[in-house]
Amino acid sequence: MKRILTVQDVSCVGRCSLTVALPIISAAGVECGILPTAVLSNHTQFPKFTFCDLTGEIEKISETLRDLSLDFDSIYTGYLGSFEQLSLVSDLFDRNRAEGCKIVIDPVMADNGVLYKGFTPEFAKEMAKLCSKADLIVPNLTEASFMLGVPYNPDYDEEYVKELLRKLTALGCPKAALTGISFDKSKLGVYLYDSESDEYFYYCNDYMPVSYHGTGDIFASATVGALMAGHSTASALKVAVDFTLECIRCTMADGNRRSYGVNFEQALPYYIERLRRFD
Repeated sequence: MKRILTVQDVSCVGRCSLTVALPIISAAGVECGILPTAVLSNHTQFPKFTFCDLTGEIEKISETLRDLSLDFDSIYTGYLGSFEQLSLVSDLFDRNRAEGCKIVIDPVMADNGVLYKGFTPEFAKEMAKLCSKADLIVPNLTEASFMLGVPYNPDYDEEYVKELLRKLTALGCPKAALTGISFDKSKLGVYLYDSESDEYFYYCNDYMPVSYHGTGDIFASATVGALMAGHSTASALKVAVDFTLECIRCTMADGNRRSYGVNFEQALPYYIERLRRFD
């Protein structure tokens, strides 16, 4: 069985970050180790929350895992909340790179043209440096724009997307996938560029006119699970698009749904079945 390590925060209540990464990756038949960067009582879309920073524990956990000779087939990072955490994770990548570990980064820090609270353009530049060490990055359009230092352009066309992807791989990562890309108001998907083969790939599915917290984390986690289950990068992204849509559909159909997330648990059987299709 393959083993991955995911590095991000955990909310005791609320479907995001480690709360979705652990069950989704486990459902793919992959052992999911965790390295929590912070513990929150609940995620930040609630009216109030507690926050415990675990930056001081990251290096100690990392060293202990190394001393125990625990290796990983992949390291997957989500929300990283400080420059120090970026530096610690960069060191973690360097120590595991020699073992052939595949690195996937979801550079969670912005959306809809603006940075999340607490982040700065300087942080985005440092995130870009971290992304240079990845095998695959999955930013949205806003995150890509900030990392590249170019204006956010919501009125993009296909050539603009391709240019942005080429610039992202020029950071150093061989593969970049832009999420939330649409050329048709009824569709939404992901656009991939593989700089090693110089090939592009676009896949979309139905667009749902709703917005739920945590869907980006679900998408990235589903991608990692599919990659470790043997899917190619393009196929893994297709699985993730389809699964995320199914999660949204399950949530929309639940008249008794609770706020602040999607009913991804109900969609896990679909994910497991979808992983059996290699296309």
